Amino acid sequence: MEPQNITRVVEFVLLGFSWSLELQEFLFLLFLLVYVITVVGNIFILVTVTFDPRLHTPMYFLLQNLAVIDLCCSTVTCPKMLVDFFHETKTISYRGCMAQIFFFHLLGGGTVFFLSVMTYDRYIAISRPLHYIAIMNTQLCAGLVAAAWLGGFIHSIVQLALMLPLPYCGPHVLDNFYCDVPQVLRLACTDTSLLELLMISNSGLLVLVWFLLLLVSYTVILVMLRSHSAQARRKAASTCTTHIIVVSMIFVPSIYIYARPFTPFPMDKAVSISHTVMTPMLNPMIYTLRNQEVQAAMKRLCKWLMICNRE
Repeated sequence: MEPQNITRVVEFVLLGFSWSLELQEFLFLLFLLVYVITVVGNIFILVTVTFDPRLHTPMYFLLQNLAVIDLCCSTVTCPKMLVDFFHETKTISYRGCMAQIFFFHLLGGGTVFFLSVMTYDRYIAISRPLHYIAIMNTQLCAGLVAAAWLGGFIHSIVQLALMLPLPYCGPHVLDNFYCDVPQVLRLACTDTSLLELLMISNSGLLVLVWFLLLLVSYTVILVMLRSHSAQARRKAASTCTTHIIVVSMIFVPSIYIYARPFTPFPMDKAVSISHTVMTPMLNPMIYTLRNQEVQAAMKRLCKWLMICNRE
């Protein structure tokens, strides 16, 4: 194709959930409920940890930051998806699409590195309990969180640097409800086989290797619990199990999406829903339901709010 004949794509069409009107109305209400629960749940965790002095520990400082990531990650995709339910033709501008990819991978990459920080926190808490507070001091926690965000930023910039030079001259239809690398890359009107390999190396291998390393790390941590008392073992094992559940919920869909050739499969959209919509909602539920300290803090906060309202 001659360069002068290329017509640049200025917007993409999102197929979204192209089913019956009745089903779309049901999905709108369902995803609206999920998004509201996500926002309320994560904000409640932020407020609870902020205002309860008993939760001013490194682990809950990290939990606060995970709640921020979940809240932002859900907001990158959900509001646009909800608005699109009211439009027969769902479009997103080229710049909007690239911005969505940038923020989605910034938060996704940050989550990968951030979960590693939480694993290190649990390792220190169990291997060196007497020195835990001294080692995981405010400066170290802030530095580790900043490093996780920096890692996510670098990962996202690499993704965007590989995507921006590509020409898009049609077709311009994305079989998804948001912009992501696999779908957008397939629309480029040039050979992207080498680029796809680079993308898989940058995203797919990263999450696969990181997931295996985290599982090995938690296995080592659980083995170390044998030298602790029965009560300490139960408490630490419960916390580690919660982390393993969250890690699996985040990494398994990511591995499915990014650690394989970008060929479409029937399960892609369902996995994307799990990855972008359901996981940010479930994370605060899991941490709340499996953590007695957070439950007790939330009860104290609710009682305090009720007393304030009466006054």
